[in-house]
Amino acid sequence: MSITLSVGATSVALPADLYWSDELAWHPVGQSATRSVTGALIVQVQATTTAGRPITLAPPVELASWLPRSVLLQLRAWADVPGQVMQLQLHGALRDVMWRHQDGEVITTRPVMPQEGVAPEDAYTATLKLMEV
Repeated sequence: MSITLSVGATSVALPADLYWSDELAWHPVGQSATRSVTGALIVQVQATTTAGRPITLAPPVELASWLPRSVLLQLRAWADVPGQVMQLQLHGALRDVMWRHQDGEVITTRPVMPQEGVAPEDAYTATLKLMEV
């Protein structure tokens, strides 16, 4: 199944073998438990959250999921726009997403064949940190 990321009429195709590494690690229910001064348990439960689910797209193995440098430059341009909302087509569903800047670097890359010069067609692997909004 294809994976695309779009802003308006501009779309980029992402490698179909990227996987959503934290898909099952997120829970929409928030909860905290503390003790009162008497030792009683006080549980506070947050209503189901509707946004903020992390979507980390990562290569399944080292040096898989190649992306050309030109695509990474487009992704970097979108990441440099504060509050940029994008549409992610993943697993047959369309999701509105933003970059997770609060988690540090949003795009980590590694060249497949490190070399001295760079060209738009040079291949890289990348991990993308997004969140559903």
